[in-house]
Amino acid sequence: MATVEMVMPKMGESIMEATVLTWLKKEGDTIEEDESVLEVATDKVDTEVPALEAGVLKEILVQEGDIVAVGKPIAIIETEGGTSASSDNGSTSKPEKQETSAAPAASTESSYSGNNGHDIAARSDSGRFYSPLVRNIAKEENIGMAELESISGTGKDGRVTKKDILSYLDNRGEAPAQSQPAQTVQQSAPASQPAAAQPAPQGVPVSISADDEIIEMDRMRKMIAGRMVDSKRISPHVTSFVEADMTSVVQWRNKHKNTFKEQENGNLTFTPIFIEAVVKAIKDYPMINVQVDGDRIIKKKHINIGMAVALPSGNLIVPVIKDADQLNIRGLANKVNDLAKRARDNKLKAEELEGGTFTISNVGSFGNVMGTPIIMQPQVGILALGAIVKKPSVLETPQGDVIAIRHKMFLSHSYDHRVVDGSLGGMVVRRVADYLEKWDVKKDL
Repeated sequence: MATVEMVMPKMGESIMEATVLTWLKKEGDTIEEDESVLEVATDKVDTEVPALEAGVLKEILVQEGDIVAVGKPIAIIETEGGTSASSDNGSTSKPEKQETSAAPAASTESSYSGNNGHDIAARSDSGRFYSPLVRNIAKEENIGMAELESISGTGKDGRVTKKDILSYLDNRGEAPAQSQPAQTVQQSAPASQPAAAQPAPQGVPVSISADDEIIEMDRMRKMIAGRMVDSKRISPHVTSFVEADMTSVVQWRNKHKNTFKEQENGNLTFTPIFIEAVVKAIKDYPMINVQVDGDRIIKKKHINIGMAVALPSGNLIVPVIKDADQLNIRGLANKVNDLAKRARDNKLKAEELEGGTFTISNVGSFGNVMGTPIIMQPQVGILALGAIVKKPSVLETPQGDVIAIRHKMFLSHSYDHRVVDGSLGGMVVRRVADYLEKWDVKKDL
């Protein structure tokens, strides 16, 4: 028999660690290759980790709630074979019990600089370790080292876990004005340096009666709420509206949807059609495919389209179609169906939620005629597509104007007014509508 290390897999370019949520197998269980062994969470997605080898789960090295760096051993699998090995072809010796407080190399992740000017080091002067995820949350929430040190930790050796810092943030607004260490920092700062920003208010106090039901936000809802607030704070939102005649698109889809279902075993929705029109508009106006980095505008080479997907829980997730301009309408339709299904089944990979350069949200699927969506940072634009409804419209003909029944839809384009002026924002949504209105009904599937 041989033993193989199962390590925390890499789940995206920016993902350096993950939290163990649930072990789906217990020690002694037989597992098959590619069978899910545990569920983990990153700051982007919850996902299951499959086994790379078949065998018996001999030993679990990390516990539920532990935060583990990518590449660190999480379990030992006993397999058929003559030698011991690691799942990433590394060391052949059996590892020590994984210390969940072990930090990634300090040379690459030594500190994050908080918004209040304090560097948040991987280890404090007291020797307490802070994971990259916790430090990143502290940075985003303007928590300095002194305040971070005051948070009670439930992890190994008193380490602050993601759950600890999120719980602290939930109650932060209810805390008395400010702790003494923070006051000391402000009083000792030079007069020319601005005082540290105060914690953001958590909302207006709510009156709760005995008949009211209290529902705790789940982790994803808290994450969504935080990102939406951040986006409105970062980007001055402006929205432009256009109404498009979708009659040709509706006729084309009705003509091909049954054939597509027979050939691809999936539905031909309007979403891939929207994406193709958006991609063409981005090529015409590439300055909408940008991101802001301080005083710099980063013009993105790739066109990666995010699409908002509503989950059964009521939460929202945005998988990304990478290089959408390289796919034809059939390829886009298959990609849309695949990502939407796996999003609802919680089967997305972390890298499938990264790298978006522009996003669409089909609010029409809920019967809404229009919406004012919030930008997905660090993108600068998002397009909402409303419900397609029949309306009487004036058409110009060689014989004169006539009134006809047409399929109409509102498009709502929200954009970052720091770098996108009304002219560009308006022209982009108008161009998307133009491509939809001029859709070729003779176009092949």
